[in-house]
Order: sequence, then C-alpha cells, then structure tokens
Amino acid sequence: MKLKFTKMHGIGNDYIYFSAFDQTINDPNALSVKLSDRRFGIGGDGIILVCPSDIADAKMRIFNEDGSEAKMCGNGIRCVAKFVYDHGIVPPEKTTVAIDTLSGVKTIDLTVENGKAVSAKVDMGAAILKPADIPMNHPGDTVINQPLLVDGELYMVTAVSMGNPHCVTFVDEVDSLALEKIGPRFENHPAFPDRVNTEYVKVIDDRTLQMRVWERGSGETWACGTGACATVVAACLNGFCKKGEDITVHLRGGDLIIRYTDETIMMTGPATTVFEGEVEV
Repeated sequence: MKLKFTKMHGIGNDYIYFSAFDQTINDPNALSVKLSDRRFGIGGDGIILVCPSDIADAKMRIFNEDGSEAKMCGNGIRCVAKFVYDHGIVPPEKTTVAIDTLSGVKTIDLTVENGKAVSAKVDMGAAILKPADIPMNHPGDTVINQPLLVDGELYMVTAVSMGNPHCVTFVDEVDSLALEKIGPRFENHPAFPDRVNTEYVKVIDDRTLQMRVWERGSGETWACGTGACATVVAACLNGFCKKGEDITVHLRGGDLIIRYTDETIMMTGPATTVFEGEVEV
C-alpha cells in the first residue's frame, strides 16, 4: 500500500503530513514510529494527519516519534493551515482557517505569497495555570517559580498548559545543557502524571528569550510552538517580560513571535514545505 505524504517543518520542528481526505491511514501510532526514524524512515518528530472535520476546515491528529498521540502542536498547526491552503482544501480567497484539535478549534491567519502560504498567526487560546488541569500533582492554585527536585538537583519551575503540559525553568545558559540526560528526568517526573514538555530558558532582555525544549514522546526538538507560548507566559508571570507585547523567542530552528494577553496568546511564525512523496507501508 502506498501513501502520499508531505514533509513540512515549522522552524525545524518537522513532521510527516498525510491527508486523510483522499486516503486511509491505518494504525497511525505504529506508522509514526516507523517513518519518524531518521535513518530507516522518512525522518521527523512524528506524523500529522490532516483529516475532515464537521466543525472546522480540517482536523489535526498528531503522533509523536514514539507513537503516542499528542493533543496540540503549535508549529504543526501552522503547517496544517498551510497544507489545507496550498492543497486547495480551502478556496484561495480564504486566508483565515479553522483547525480542529484535541485542545479545541484554533483560528489561523495565513500570510500568502505567490499563491502559497508562507507564515501563520495562530490564536492559541488562554493559558491554563491550575495544576489539576495541566495536569501536575501540586496542592496550590498555581505553580509559579516553585522548587522541583529533579534527579537530586533543585530547579525553580513554572507550570503551564497550552492544551498540553509544560514545565518552564529559567537558567543562566541553555547552549551547554545536557538535555539528553536531564530531559527524560523532567518528562517522567512523578509530579506530572501525563508526562511533561520542558523548556529551559535564558532571558536575554524583556522582549527576547532563548529556549531549548525537551518534548514528551519526541526528545529534544528544534522548536516547539506551544512551548514558546508557555515560556512567554512563564516569563510574564515571573516578571521578566510584560503582557501585551511582542516577545521574540529564539529556538534552535528559528524565531517565533509570541504575544500574551489576559484573553489569549497569539503565536506568529513560518511554515515550510520540504518535499512531497509517496511511501510504501
């Protein structure tokens, strides 16, 4: 059986995209494990299915490199919006699209050049700070700059959900961190019953942050859109940045612009098609 796919990335956060409008995708969990392998497969942080939806222009289903299904991906949803535009799933005059996710319907405004979408602004919705809803095992109403013992070392952390759980910790230096060692310790910490994505953040100034991320189910990725949003929320809550301003987040794959308000979080960044192909499964 052959499946058509499109390899896409949002500042290096790369997935293999399959349309479920015109083909059937069987066992996407196993398919993601097989195809995400960068030596023996196509290579990526996972696969994303672009599916029909009764309530939006399309539905996004995300499967991590380890086969687990994720609720939301900020870089992925920009690429899904580009996918439905570039492939004619929505008409060319429609540059605002709605994408259904396990974290709700998100609205995306596309920037189009020469008939192709090149970047997108996503309304990511409000940040979730209540520990039970993140989820995180913690007795308080919020977790802002609170101590967490990880592998014998004490970290000050801020917990945020953007439809998926995030643990943000501010550090003096991010480039030299041994994420392959400490990342899994955070991901599988007993404080987080559903595992957690972890952002390690250096404050450059009140409008600029540098971040590396360890994503549950995928390991270190070059970018994480929901993680960048959670990072800006945490930076504002800890007094490093201000609400209502555009904050630039430097990730390994590029930059995202995040604006955090009382009502919502807006994320702006590029979406790129690498190549299209067909794979035997």
